[in-house]
Amino acid sequence: MMTEYPGLVFSDDGSRLSCSFLPCADRPRLELDVLGELLSHLGYGQWFHFDEALLALVERYHRSSTEFELSIGERRDAGFTLEISPDAMQVWGNVTPAYAGKPLDSEELYRALAAAGVTWGIDQAAVSAACSVRAAERIVLAAGRPAENGEDTRFELLVADARDRSPQLDENGLVDFREFGAIPTVSAEQPVMRRIPATTGTIGRNVRGEVIEPVPGADVAFAEKLVGVCVASDDANLLRAAITGQPVRCGNGVVVEPVLRVRDVNMASGNISFDGTIKVDGEVLPGMKVHATGDILVGVVVDGAELDAGGDIHVAGGIIAKAHVRAGGSVSARFVEGAHVFSGTTIAIDDSALQSELQANNQILVGLKSKQRGRLAGGSARAMMLIRTPILGSPTGGVSHLLLGVNPVLEAEYQELLQKIERQREEELNLEKLVKHLIKQGAKTAPMLERAKRSWQLAVKAWGRLLPERDELERQLALIAGARVEVGVGVAGAIDLAFGKKLVHLRKAYDAGTFSIAGEHAVFTDAAGKERPAA
Repeated sequence: MMTEYPGLVFSDDGSRLSCSFLPCADRPRLELDVLGELLSHLGYGQWFHFDEALLALVERYHRSSTEFELSIGERRDAGFTLEISPDAMQVWGNVTPAYAGKPLDSEELYRALAAAGVTWGIDQAAVSAACSVRAAERIVLAAGRPAENGEDTRFELLVADARDRSPQLDENGLVDFREFGAIPTVSAEQPVMRRIPATTGTIGRNVRGEVIEPVPGADVAFAEKLVGVCVASDDANLLRAAITGQPVRCGNGVVVEPVLRVRDVNMASGNISFDGTIKVDGEVLPGMKVHATGDILVGVVVDGAELDAGGDIHVAGGIIAKAHVRAGGSVSARFVEGAHVFSGTTIAIDDSALQSELQANNQILVGLKSKQRGRLAGGSARAMMLIRTPILGSPTGGVSHLLLGVNPVLEAEYQELLQKIERQREEELNLEKLVKHLIKQGAKTAPMLERAKRSWQLAVKAWGRLLPERDELERQLALIAGARVEVGVGVAGAIDLAFGKKLVHLRKAYDAGTFSIAGEHAVFTDAAGKERPAA
C-alpha cells in the first residue's frame, strides 16, 4: 500500500509488518511521531512495533539512495507467566497485552492456576483485570490468608490503686518512683483480678489450600501461693479478696495483705512483727523494732528505732538518731539525719539528708520538695544509677562520700543465674546424648527412648526460659555505665566521688550540673552542656 510519503511501501503477511523503501528525489521530512500516526492511519496502530527498527527507518529514509526493506512490527497474542511466592501465600501474573493478536482469556488463566496447584484465594476481579491490561503488568491473582496466632493469657487488675512492688525500669535503667499515698484497701469477696485465657488463634490457608496452623497463645495460670485471695467458686478465672486488707500486684496475681494499725510504737506496744502492712499513726521511739512483710507507714518520725519491711517504707516526718531503716522496695521520708537507710529500689527525701549512711540499689533522690535548699551532706550515699540533690556537700560538714555504678545484689543475682544456666545446659546435653544412644539401640529401647525424649524436651524448654532472664540482667548491668550525680544548685565542701573503682576528690565549688563517666575519666557537664574533667 502506497502512502503520501514517497518511497515507502507498507505490507504484512498476516503476522509480520514490513516497510520497503524505493529511492525518490522528493522526500518530505519524516519524524517518529508522524510515522506513528501513519501506521495508525493504515490500521497498524495496535500492532507491536520494533522501536529500533522504526528509528532505523526514519534515519535511512532521509539519506539512503538504494532500496531496502525493514521488518518494523508484528502481531502478538496476549501472554502471561505465573509466579508463586516461596511460602505459597501469593500468586502473581506477569501479563503482557495483545498487540493486534488474540486477547487473554480468563478461562486460560484459570486453567493455568489449576495446573499450578492454586485452588484457594483466587481473586476473580484480578483475573478479569489481567485479561484487559493495555500494558505489561504484574498482578496479584491469588492470595492466601495468614494464620492469626493466639493471644497470651492476660491478667486484668480490677483494683485501680493496688500496690505494685515490681520495679519498672525506663530506658535509662531508672525505677519509676511513685510517691506513697494512703493505703488502698479492699473488702472480703471483692473482685481483684480477672484472668483472660489464652486463645488458640485462627488457622490460615495458602493458595494451594493447605492449612497453616496458628501458634497458640501461652496459657499462664494465676501465680501460686497467693495470700489473702481465693479463686471465685463460680468463675475459675476470677480472684476475689479473702480478707479485708491492702491489695498488692504480684505478677500474675494479687495478694491482699492484712493491715495492722497502731498509735505509736514504744515500750507500751512492744516490738512489732506482722505478716502484712503496718500503719503507725504517730512515731516509733528509740530502741523499738518494727518488722512487716508488706509496707510500713509512719505518721511522724522514726527516732533511733529499727524498721524492716518487705515492701516500701514511708515516714511522714524524719528518720533520725541512728535509726536503721531497711526496705525491699522504696524508702521515702521528709528528712534523714544521722541514720542508716537501705532501699531495694529508691530512697526519696523531700528535704535533706545529713550525716547519714544511704544505700539504694537504684537511685537516691534528695530535695524533692525543696528544690533550692535541699541538701545531701556528710556520711555516705551509694546508688547504682543516680544520685540527685539540689546542694551536694557542706563547707562545715566534713567529707561526703558518694559511690555509683555498683549493685552487689544485681551482680550476685547475675552470677547465680549464670551458674543455673550452666547446670541446666549440662543436664540438657546429657539427655541429648542419652536419646542418641537409645536411638542407636533400636526398637528394644522404645519405651525408655520416649521418656528420654520427653525429659530432653522439658530440659531444653527450661534452659530456654532462663535466657531472657539472663539477657535482662545483662541489660541492667550494662546501664551502669550511665550512672551519674545530678546537682541542681551547686557543690560545696569536700566530696569523694567514686564511679565503681574510679575515685575523684572534689575540693572546689561547682555550679549546677552533672558528674558522670566518659570513657575512663570522670567529667562534669554544666547546665549549658559544656563538659570538663571533674577534679
